[in-house]
Amino acid sequence: MIDVDTILEPYQRFGVHLGLDRIQSLLANLGNPQQQYPIIHVAGSNGKGSVCAYLSGILTAAGYRVGRYTSPHLVNWCERICLNEEAIAPIALQQVLEQVEAAISPLEMPTQFEVITAASWLYFAQQQVEIAIVEVGLGGRLDATNVCDRPLVSIITSLSREHWQVLGPTLADIAREKAGILKVGSPAIVGLLPAEAAVVVAEQIAALNCPVDWPESAQEIPRPTDSGSPKPMPWAEFRGIQYPLPLAGEVQLRNSSLAIAAVQVLRQQGWSITDAAIQDGMAHTHWPGRLQWVHWQEHRLLIDGAHNPAAAGVLRQFVDRLGDARSVQWVMGMLSTKDHSEIFQTLLRSGDALYLVPVPDHSSANPIELTQLAQRQCPGLTHCQPYPDLASGLQAAFQDSSDFKNQDDIEPLTILCGSLYLIGHFFKHQDCGSKPTR
Repeated sequence: MIDVDTILEPYQRFGVHLGLDRIQSLLANLGNPQQQYPIIHVAGSNGKGSVCAYLSGILTAAGYRVGRYTSPHLVNWCERICLNEEAIAPIALQQVLEQVEAAISPLEMPTQFEVITAASWLYFAQQQVEIAIVEVGLGGRLDATNVCDRPLVSIITSLSREHWQVLGPTLADIAREKAGILKVGSPAIVGLLPAEAAVVVAEQIAALNCPVDWPESAQEIPRPTDSGSPKPMPWAEFRGIQYPLPLAGEVQLRNSSLAIAAVQVLRQQGWSITDAAIQDGMAHTHWPGRLQWVHWQEHRLLIDGAHNPAAAGVLRQFVDRLGDARSVQWVMGMLSTKDHSEIFQTLLRSGDALYLVPVPDHSSANPIELTQLAQRQCPGLTHCQPYPDLASGLQAAFQDSSDFKNQDDIEPLTILCGSLYLIGHFFKHQDCGSKPTR
């Protein structure tokens, strides 16, 4: 049996090529599996994955047969396609990919993302899911997931200046692409957007006559004494519904409110989802690689994608709210397409140390050039050097940690961030003990 990487690798040469013609033709050859079940469609610059994870967990707890399609993966392709929170088995993914390949027209060669997306649609149809949670890959309007005429609800989680090389240079341009997932008369849930983007999205909502909800953030509340949560975690309340909040960071008050608002729409449509199912689904939500504590060679390490300025802001806010006044050792790698300057500006502080590494197997920014940029932007760094690989960067950071103790003899906080692909490499290749710690 040919493995998944071998099947998908040839399609990588087509790169990112937005458009719906190829995916629609391919799905037609497969019998249009995407028409066999309802979907929730989720777009946005950040927060998409956690909203999808919340919704999948809640609907699974409510007793439904739930598909979930997200991207990118951290370690292997199977993570992208889940059924009731379980990743597709490698053999099952190989088989469905072979069925997709057999349906490809030689005149319309799809991209790699289109092939795996078609596989997800087909697999969910074969598994007779009752609902699928589908995350947009890039943008929205011309993304390969945007092939359903009437989603149960469309969600735009957030919007920032990312992928501007493809989506357009301004926030308005990017908002126009994200709003392309909205459909005539279908409910929309929209998160907190910059004013320039919110105007564009609101205009599209009005033009399509979409019932819309712009939910406020949930509020953190004291943990109920009889909560029954599997481990201690914060609790939140949104519109009278109380639930545990298992994912770290204040941003999850916003992300969780979007998920709960979508659940309220489903309830109005006749779906049976109790408050107990919401609590149970939320409590068991796991979304690795985002504000996650792990151990690396007996050292405690915080990892987070922080792959764009908005995500970097979430990480910086989390660090500041820890309140222990420690400096930070940043072990970072970024893709060449990212806004390096703004990410550095958001994260770095005088007294911090920076260890720059390449992102393997992707279009990585040059660590030497990043070092020069960071030194110009934050001359107060105590250390700023490039390293040839992730392992050497982490090793250097932890070797130096005793030299950078504060006046209370406390070692600095060490954080690995800058790219989800780098986080995936960490999980795949390092002796990291990937279970979260507290």
